Amino acid sequence: MKIVAFNGSPNAKGNTWHALSMVTEELEKQNIATEIVHVGNKPVRGCLACGQCFKMKNEQCIQTDDPVNEWIQLMKGADGILLGTPVHYSAVAGTMKSFLDRAFYVTGANDSMLRHKVGASVVAVRRSGGLPAFNQLNNFLCYAEMLIPTSNYWNVVHGTRPGEVMKDEEGRQIMRVLAKNMAWLLRLIEHGKGAVPPPERENKIAMNFIR
Repeated sequence: MKIVAFNGSPNAKGNTWHALSMVTEELEKQNIATEIVHVGNKPVRGCLACGQCFKMKNEQCIQTDDPVNEWIQLMKGADGILLGTPVHYSAVAGTMKSFLDRAFYVTGANDSMLRHKVGASVVAVRRSGGLPAFNQLNNFLCYAEMLIPTSNYWNVVHGTRPGEVMKDEEGRQIMRVLAKNMAWLLRLIEHGKGAVPPPERENKIAMNFIR
């Protein structure tokens, strides 16, 4: 089994990376392979709302001048996905948001590629705004029908300078418990294959309320 983690911070080894590493290190102890991908320092444009991913259904975004399509295939090949972001104005970092908008639109357009994979979110914040950013990340996981493990508190760690989150003892426990629950859920899914059939996927009904 493998987990792919996406670091939405501009800093390669900042507090978001440390938060993700707390989770991946525990997963590695449970014999689950991990990879951390640095998203936040790449020039990733937002979704163009062109609808080509729905039309073509080739598992690709029409924009091909950045690594988003490569990352989509990493998500497809993984058993679980871990999303991490710093907090910018009580929200997800901009580059991470652009990546997630495009990636989840593509995966949704291609038979819900991430459906029933395990997904979790972690946030690194100096002081406040952690929960709004955490909720934003979870919106992507929920829309994709992913299975979300929990911890013993919201998945937010606190610190300013790189590595300062390591002093957040409660935050470290939150990441550790999240990893253990994530590993357990992955194993439940693995052992359930062939024994418990998944619910049939329903085609999405899309409505607006202006008539």
